[in-house]
Amino acid sequence: MSFSIAPACRSWIGLLLTLVASAASAEVHNIDATFEPDFANPQRNQFKNQTPSEGFCRQVPATCESLGLFSLIARIPFEAKAPIQANHADPRQGGMAKVPSDWRTVTVTHASGDTHVVELRIAGIGHETGFPISVGEITGGGWWDDLWEGGAWSYAPAPCLGVGIATAGHHGYNSFWRVPEGAGVCSKKALFDIPIGMHYQYFVYAYELRTPDPLKMESGDYTGSITYTVGPNMDFDMGDVLTPDDSILTLNFNLKVTHTMKVDIPPSGNRVVLEPVGGWQSWLDQGRKPTRLLRDQTFNISASSRFKMNMECQYVMGNNCALWESTAGHAVPLEVSVSLPNGLTDGAGQPVNRRRLLRDGSGTELFQPGFYLDRKVGTLHFEVAREAVDEMLNEGVARNYSGNVTVIWDSELG
Repeated sequence: MSFSIAPACRSWIGLLLTLVASAASAEVHNIDATFEPDFANPQRNQFKNQTPSEGFCRQVPATCESLGLFSLIARIPFEAKAPIQANHADPRQGGMAKVPSDWRTVTVTHASGDTHVVELRIAGIGHETGFPISVGEITGGGWWDDLWEGGAWSYAPAPCLGVGIATAGHHGYNSFWRVPEGAGVCSKKALFDIPIGMHYQYFVYAYELRTPDPLKMESGDYTGSITYTVGPNMDFDMGDVLTPDDSILTLNFNLKVTHTMKVDIPPSGNRVVLEPVGGWQSWLDQGRKPTRLLRDQTFNISASSRFKMNMECQYVMGNNCALWESTAGHAVPLEVSVSLPNGLTDGAGQPVNRRRLLRDGSGTELFQPGFYLDRKVGTLHFEVAREAVDEMLNEGVARNYSGNVTVIWDSELG
């Protein structure tokens, strides 16, 4: 009694999600991130940001790395439309910043209609500041610590946090503030009159990301976008005196996932012979009919993606495959089930132990990894039940039942 199995699996998934800008005049930034399974670190199910930082996080990468931050330069100049008065009472009339520091969501959509959510928040703000006259002229011989209440711009006003790093010259100052989640306005009061002409050449923003679990995402492209407004009382708000020459900042996310999905059958493992427990000796010597015919076949699976399983049959009996005996013209049902290694669960999060494989795929529509599995062992179970065995065996009559079963591990879940 023999039959063959021919495993078939689609062995890779490519996933790219792109958030596309819609405003032609906007400042547009692309953020690229990738996910590839790492056999050396299988528990790490996170995207890796591939976008080179600009500004602050490029200058002090260790500081940003410890905080999980990245920074980009928004090349949107700000120009003071009026002088800044010394000791102004209204924070909006001086140097200030209010940024979207709360988490915001972006829905990204697959061509199939599948959706996932990217979350991000702005976690820092920096300015390349220039002045029409030197700081000494503004302060009457002083320096940057004298110009602002609480010290130089690097001493961040609450609720913002300083980073202890700044660069300065006689006509300009470059610094950065960290912005906690949910922070409101951070403002500096000028202690001297600053004539019209103060400006920001650009601003630097740091961002923090929460990306979807790539192990739960389909292959293909996901698209979506987020747009921030820039200007007084907008998302990026620098007060009423300093106003920008562009009011839109759009972020395009490009997330690429390369999944692993591979199944290996050991040599000669695609030909399986069913036997009773303990072999045929009891039948041959004593005429004692076996209660079951069975065989387990192991396989090695590497998986970072969701998948489903089903099977195709040479001979069919209801929702099962069958074994066929051509001389007698007789068929019996073959029960096929699967046990998957630890780390793979069904759609309800339950372990997969002797889960029946049926021709219509019911019950095996979704298996998902909790982490990347690299060549872990699973088992296919093949069995002919007692009732069918009674039909197959007749003393003194030789019969040979066989059939081909194709077991499919399919990473395309559509």
